Parts: sequence; C-alpha cells; structure tokens
Amino acid sequence: MKICIESADRVGISQEILATFASHDWNVKSIEVQSQNTFVHIDAIEATLSRVKRLLMPVDGIKQCIEINEMPSEVREKHVQALLAKITDPILDISSTGMILASNQAAKAIAKRSSVDLVHSHIDDVIDASIDALIQPHELSMTVTFFGEPFIADINPVMSANTVTGAVIYLKSVEKVGRQLSLVQSSKDNALQAMIGESEQINLVKSQISRFATLDLPVLIVGKTGTGKELVAQALHQLGPRKDKPFLTINCAAIPEQLLESELFGYTSGAFTGANKGGKPGLFELANGGTLFLDEIAEMSPYLQAKLLRFLQDFRYRKVGGTKEFKADVKIISASHQDFDELFIQGEFREDLFYRLNVLKVELPTLAQRQSDIELLVNYFLSLASQQINQQGVDITAAALELLRGYHWPGNIRQLENTIFRLVALSDGDVIDTEQVQQVLFGQQKNDGQLETLHVQDWASAQAEFEKSLLTQLYPHYPTTRKLAARLNVSHNKIAMKLRAYHIG
Repeated sequence: MKICIESADRVGISQEILATFASHDWNVKSIEVQSQNTFVHIDAIEATLSRVKRLLMPVDGIKQCIEINEMPSEVREKHVQALLAKITDPILDISSTGMILASNQAAKAIAKRSSVDLVHSHIDDVIDASIDALIQPHELSMTVTFFGEPFIADINPVMSANTVTGAVIYLKSVEKVGRQLSLVQSSKDNALQAMIGESEQINLVKSQISRFATLDLPVLIVGKTGTGKELVAQALHQLGPRKDKPFLTINCAAIPEQLLESELFGYTSGAFTGANKGGKPGLFELANGGTLFLDEIAEMSPYLQAKLLRFLQDFRYRKVGGTKEFKADVKIISASHQDFDELFIQGEFREDLFYRLNVLKVELPTLAQRQSDIELLVNYFLSLASQQINQQGVDITAAALELLRGYHWPGNIRQLENTIFRLVALSDGDVIDTEQVQQVLFGQQKNDGQLETLHVQDWASAQAEFEKSLLTQLYPHYPTTRKLAARLNVSHNKIAMKLRAYHIG
C-alpha cells in the first residue's frame, strides 16, 4: 500500500511515523519526504488505510492520510520516460563501470533487432568504444557504431563530488546529422523553377537536369563563374530518388588541402594536433544515401585528386589518421568553370579522374549567350530587390534595359543580380534610367569633372574596399585562386580566404 501523510512541518515527524510502523513490524519498502508531506510504501498484508489512520492520528502534527497509486519518484519516472519516448534518437545512461542503467525506446528498438536486452548489457557489447574513452570528466563527441550502425555520440558525464559516476550518451544518426547540415546550407526549395529563362539554351539545360536527375551517375557541371552551377546541382538532387536524403556542398577552392581532406573523409581521434577528441565524420559519411556537390573541383590538389579517384572506384575510404575502411553511398556532382583540356596539358588535373566525374555533363551558357533571358532576369531581380529594401515596385526604362542587354557580363547572372540590387538601393525614384546604369556598370563617379571622395570610416575599411574592388575586377580574367594568386604574387590560401570573405567567385 502507498500512502501520503500530510503533516505539520516539524523536526522529527518522519522518524515518529517510521517508528510507529516499525512497532507493528510493517515493512517499509520506500519513503519520500517533501515539505509537509511524507510518502510511504508499506509492504504488509495487515496494513489498511483505516488502521494506518488510527495509528498515526495521535502523532502530534498529523493532519490526514490518503492512499495513492504511485510514489512521487514513480510519477517523475513516467514523465521522464514519456519525454524520452518522444526523442527519436537513442539515449543510454551508463554507470562508471560501463553497465547500462537505462535507455529510451529508440535505443531499445535498435537493440531488439539484435535480440539484446540493454538493461543487462555492458556498453562494450553494443558500442565500439572503450569505457575509458566514454567516461571523461568533460563533455565530448565521437563517431561510434551502435549495433553496427554509424552514430555521432554526444557524451555528457554524470558528476558527484568532482567524481565521474557515469555518463549519458545521446546517439545521433550520421544520416540525420547530414540532413540537418544540408538544411543549414543555403538552398532553393525548388531549384529548377528558380532557374529563370525561356531561351533555347536554358531550356536545353532544364531538359538535361530532368533526365540526369533520375540516373544514379556522376554529373559534371561546367560553366563560367556566376552561371548558376550550384543551382543546377540542387535541382539534380531535388528531382532525383535521393531528394529526401542529405545534399551537402563544399567549395574545393576555398579550403586548404589539409583541411579539405579532413572535411571530405573525416578524421580519427588524435589524427593531428588540435583534432577533436573522438574524431569527426567527413562529408562522405554525412552525405551517405544522398548527394555531395564538389564545387570548383579543378582546384583540388593532385594528392586529393588521387584520393578521390580511389574513392570513386568502389566508394570506400579511410579517415585521416585511421586504418579502418568505410563505405559511403553518395551521388557525386562536381562543377568547374575551367577548361579541362588546358588543365590536362598543364598537368594540373588527372584525366582518369575527369572521366570518372564526367559520366553525365551539363554545360551552362554564359549570360551573353542567352541575351533573350536578360529582360526576365532583370524583372525578377528588380522584384526581389524591391522586397528586400521594402520599396514599392521599381521599373526600368527601355533604353536602360537595352544597355543591360548589350553589356558583356563577365560575371554572368551573379553580376547581373548584384548590379540590379545596387541600382535599386542607389535609386532615389521608382524608375531606373540609362545614366544610373552607366554609373553602376562603368563606374562613372565624377562630380564636376572630379572624382568623388571615397568616404570610409578608417584605414581597415578603406583597405577592405580596395581589396574587394581589386579582386572583383581581376577574378573574371584570372578565374582560379591559383592564377589570381600568381597574378598578385601572394599565396593561394590568402586569395581563397579573401574571395570567401568578399563572396567573390
């Protein structure tokens, strides 16, 4: 029988209650004390509520006794279990010796497939990590397998008087982490519809996307800077059978070789100085089941080209610092704005890797090659820019539109978009004319024959403005980080960092 005894809040009343039960040889299985309430679980056949009341009411301070169905700890446990049941990721509670004390339904469901009772198991039997690695006095994350399935384990120590008494292990599936990461990366909800244009060239591209998306084969996207290669990659993923799986992207030109290797393949614990304890999954692992977009693939170093080629042969790989082989089921989409024939001659890109990547090919036209689409694009960007700055619809004169149509657009659609946004932001009225277009396109910043003074806050902002302007002008003529670095006589990494900082390329 379980009872709640309401009483005055005085010292020693709980001891008197227990002494009363002990005098009748009643076994008390558990007791919980709260302010003015004592909860007791009595295991005695002769203990009835009426008899308990007769025994306790004479005790000074006792107000009433009522029978209850559950002890407060049992109620809390049910609430915790209900909460944990809503969490779809496995959770394990282990002791300092590695015994599993508790788990949620998600963990039990995975264990059930292997006919294992988690509550009577040791952590070594279900996770490929030693107890010494899991029991640490600080939070850590590591990649593990739970009953052979890959997970990222977030481990939170349970402490008592500065001593680790156990740990709570929260297991996140690698695929789920990959999907979450793909949501964080910017993408269009419907990339194919976001491809504005009705020209013959762009309709051919859309037709190729629709066909290639259903084929589980590598796709190479080629086109000049700013032609929309990432948008094409997103459309290929969204229209294919992997659409509900992760879509991850990485710019091979923006990351140094050593970091790019660990980003792609992941690394094991202690692989290098500064590595996360427990290691880190790479993009191949996180994109498993989905799509990985390798932008600016031609910028990849010869060493990584060889390692990527080895991966594409059987989709197996080793993490940096590791010896164990993993397998990833990913669709590879790659892109570049460079001339691969020229790269072959210069020995900067492997032909055998090119043939692995170039199974299916989408070639994007420049904006100059699809001039009939410029009016549609201008109107689309005018609408977006107006919404962004909370301005009523901005129009453009026919002469100004013709000026935009006749421009050569070395930066293609990206340059046109930036130009329209700048025109709308600088416009004082609701109509953009030729003078405004000429000023933005050709930098006419004269006032009475004199150049306008450049207003800057300080030396750093002036330097940043100069760097951005210089790189923006040179990048279309030296469209790789290596060529631009050679032109400016600085390191490849510095150029990559600056291009990324100023969102160029």
